[in-house]
Amino acid sequence: MSDLVTNPYRTSLRSAADWGLVAIALPALAALALPLGVQNGAVLGWFGGSMAPLFLIGVVLAVVAGASAPKRVWGAWAELAGVALAWLLPLHLLNEGLDLSAGWGLWLFLVAATLLLWRVMGVLAGMPGWTRSVVVPGLFGLGLLVGWEVLVRGFQVPAILLPPPSRIAAALAANAPVLWDDFRQTVLTSVLRGYVMGCGAGFMVAILADRVPFLARGLLPLGNLASAIPVVGIAPIMVMWFGFDWQSKAAVIVVMTFFPMLINTLAGLGNSERIQLDLMRSYAAGYGRTLVKLRLPNALPFLFNGLKINSTLALIGAIVAEFFGTPVVGMGFRISTEVARMNLDIVWATIAVAALTGSGFYGALAVLERVTTAWHPSMRQR
Repeated sequence: MSDLVTNPYRTSLRSAADWGLVAIALPALAALALPLGVQNGAVLGWFGGSMAPLFLIGVVLAVVAGASAPKRVWGAWAELAGVALAWLLPLHLLNEGLDLSAGWGLWLFLVAATLLLWRVMGVLAGMPGWTRSVVVPGLFGLGLLVGWEVLVRGFQVPAILLPPPSRIAAALAANAPVLWDDFRQTVLTSVLRGYVMGCGAGFMVAILADRVPFLARGLLPLGNLASAIPVVGIAPIMVMWFGFDWQSKAAVIVVMTFFPMLINTLAGLGNSERIQLDLMRSYAAGYGRTLVKLRLPNALPFLFNGLKINSTLALIGAIVAEFFGTPVVGMGFRISTEVARMNLDIVWATIAVAALTGSGFYGALAVLERVTTAWHPSMRQR
């Protein structure tokens, strides 16, 4: 009886996998009839002395091995090797100096490679452990970067509009000392100080507002009002009040991070259930003991939510504030000055540093949240 129930499902799964492989193989085979690109005025085909046949063989082998991917782990990793081989082809051709803008065979081939990548990520996402949590997001991000590289260089997009990731990485390496000084001024000096002051003040005022209810009723409308104030409006005012050094940037960050932390803390403090509060009162626990033993632990997910939101707001606020006045160093200063000089490579390198910094800051807080709130029901459900 169990075989009669499960066999139709297995048959449909195998059929879906086969149809997926057919959908991948068809554009790859159709690409054989179209050119790869133009080199020295001549149209280059698949078998015109290039390494393209080797890449095509690798993809065909990966598609054949992919028939067992839903059932065996080695099939998924074989498909992944085929994806890597497929995406190396356009990079190899670009390094050889081919004009890929007319290489419709290559673009059709990349459609098949993208479908293959989509399929192998779907298989790997069903595996437990680090494969699902690390490999799949890494493959997705790497695929976006390689696709960006191929599209920009293949269609010869001007670097002033959008440089390829390789050019941004080269600018990052060439200007590492300058970018480090900017990072130290913006992040280590302004962002960290403003973040600690803004989040700390929001937390302390939330505790006070929880104790004094009318204070919460007066501050929450102000929080909604403050969230609607654009940072470009308060940044020049803070520069005039506190000067061009880190104090004005920290002041902008405090304004941007204070109310999100206040609102999330108040929401977390009100998250305790009535039966829990009644139990604490039955133990003759006062406000302070109830706050420390019950309400603050239950509020931890809300507190971390506010901290994670503020981690990105603080970096954005510091960079925007530096547009309106700063010492001759800082990420915002670097972006504004290099845009005026049309040095877009350094601008994109600075943006990359800011993005990596914000992602790292957010990720560190997420890891800390997972460690400290592993006991919380909201974390156990993940």
